Amino acid sequence: MTKINRRAFVGGAAAMAAGATILATKTGRAESPSEKVVLGLIGSGGRGRLVTRGMAGLPNVEVKYVCDVEDARAAAGAGELEKIQGKAPQITRDMRQVFDDRDVDAVIVGTPEHWHALATVWACQAGKDVFVEKNISASIPEGRKMIEAARKYNRLVDAGFQCRSAEYVLHARDYIAAGNLGKVLYVKAFGMLPFVYGGYPLKDEPDGDPPAGLDWDRWLGPVAERPYNKRLHRQWYGYWRFSGGNASDAIHTLDVARLVVGDPPHPKAVHCVGGRWQFDDGGDMPDVQIVTFEFDKLAMTFENSGFTPYLFKTPFDIRNADKFPYWPQNSSRIEIYGTKQMMYLGRHGGGWQAVTLGGTELGGPGPKVEKQEYGRFPDEPHFANFIDCVRTRNKPNGDVAVCHYSASLEHLANTALRAGNEKLVFDGQTERFTNNEKANALQQLDYRDPYRMPTEV
Repeated sequence: MTKINRRAFVGGAAAMAAGATILATKTGRAESPSEKVVLGLIGSGGRGRLVTRGMAGLPNVEVKYVCDVEDARAAAGAGELEKIQGKAPQITRDMRQVFDDRDVDAVIVGTPEHWHALATVWACQAGKDVFVEKNISASIPEGRKMIEAARKYNRLVDAGFQCRSAEYVLHARDYIAAGNLGKVLYVKAFGMLPFVYGGYPLKDEPDGDPPAGLDWDRWLGPVAERPYNKRLHRQWYGYWRFSGGNASDAIHTLDVARLVVGDPPHPKAVHCVGGRWQFDDGGDMPDVQIVTFEFDKLAMTFENSGFTPYLFKTPFDIRNADKFPYWPQNSSRIEIYGTKQMMYLGRHGGGWQAVTLGGTELGGPGPKVEKQEYGRFPDEPHFANFIDCVRTRNKPNGDVAVCHYSASLEHLANTALRAGNEKLVFDGQTERFTNNEKANALQQLDYRDPYRMPTEV
């Protein structure tokens, strides 16, 4: 079979190492290729390996590279893939080697979050399609750069927001769009976990030397140079420049909440109440974060916490079965309130139920289920959709231009908290706050050589 033609670097890896803009030239890609898709994994942690195993198991897909700055993780990922595809992928610490290989059609970016946007932009410049894990960006400007790169180089960039490939979620969207709930005026998105990501309460962890087999400089990448710290290395979810904390986990919930009400653009304002209330230990991440997003005639709240051991995510025995979670104690549910009905909706296979007032069997007005649908965990269809789109050039279900607005909800929520819990007015056209320069400054991330985000992609 004829190999899928790719775009080539002009300037090669040396220019990328200097953070320069990489230009690409068209080399004649077929419009509807049906041949083998060759992948590279960038970041061989748990989620990156899971995604790659799922795609490697699809027909006529080969993983040629596993790239990780930690040798043990790279070896583990390569070993898993060898069992699936019958041959081991090549191992490298340098993602530029993957980008330089014209055999590679697409890459999976499964690094820690601070690398997601830059790796995606570099991959687009190298002519690769991209599947990038959540949250796809570390700031609103980073997300905009990802869109610019995808469009300029005619690349597919697919967000790992897998609920966009869940049939039950799309059916819930259609049920709402048909007017069955009436006019939707209020949506509540929950991310109320029993813990805060990042290892809290904090325990002192002195800086030290990186362990053997870890390239700490490459692990830091675009973030300012700093000594190795074990807690940061393994619990990066607890540090602002590296993650959005619990809000990053809840990005799936925020994305589904947007999707089912029609994917509105940016809200016009955001305000927040919260902080680090449970533990006074100097940690970055809040354990109480109650956020309100103001859209046009629609209010959306995001209830994010890390102190609720009596709440739980939807168990896996529900995600793949004809069951619903117990909604009052489901930590990642969505509640959609219309003028006729309300809906309980669960991400990642939780299903949905639309209810009105029922009888009085329980001593008061109880719910009457008007319509419902069980869910299924959507990883497999999301992976298959990406591979199919690499071949057909159709936009993937998680197209970056749509998912950027969901990713931005996390950034807006965290910026509102960090800017002092003040109401922030947001201009969705310029993607800037109009009443708080501190908030704008929080969105402007620092980078360092040779890992700079290009000024012009």
